[in-house]
Amino acid sequence: MLFGALDHTPSDRPAAAPGVPRDLDVLLLARATTLRAHAGEVAFPGGRIDPGDVDAVAAALREAQEETGLDPAGVEVLGTLPAVPLAFSNHLVRPVIGWWRDPSPIRVVDEHESAAVFRVPVADLLDPANRGVTVIRRSGQEWRGPAFTIEADGDEHLVWGFTAMLLDALFDRLGWTEPWDREREIPLPS
Repeated sequence: MLFGALDHTPSDRPAAAPGVPRDLDVLLLARATTLRAHAGEVAFPGGRIDPGDVDAVAAALREAQEETGLDPAGVEVLGTLPAVPLAFSNHLVRPVIGWWRDPSPIRVVDEHESAAVFRVPVADLLDPANRGVTVIRRSGQEWRGPAFTIEADGDEHLVWGFTAMLLDALFDRLGWTEPWDREREIPLPS
């Protein structure tokens, strides 16, 4: 999870929580629709640890550069969160949190991996009007998770699943979460 300060287009809306500047943002990407897993979903940059990576931090910085073109030298790593198991894809994810102290240009580097790369104001993610839940119903089971609707580069995106769970948990932990309608269902893209 890479946070920075927007150099343009801050949120039109101030966050209700004190200490959340209108220009605080998070780097996200829309995965390519041709991928086998999580196609078209909005996610943080990241991926597997390669043999040449020293640790999860090195892997996160390498993946962010490969997926978004950012210069890792401008990132101050703040730390890692405890590993989170993803039952659906059978992965163990160790989130890395960074401050983008010296933002560099970003872009889609490989269209086979990413469809779009964008920075989203945190205040927009905290806006109750942009919050809801996604619901997956399968075989008589129901899974509900937090979701965010965002606009980036003129397109509307849905942040859900693992990415939304991490953002939701982090905002809760920091005391930034504003009251939102936890019964509002946002349909998943088909």
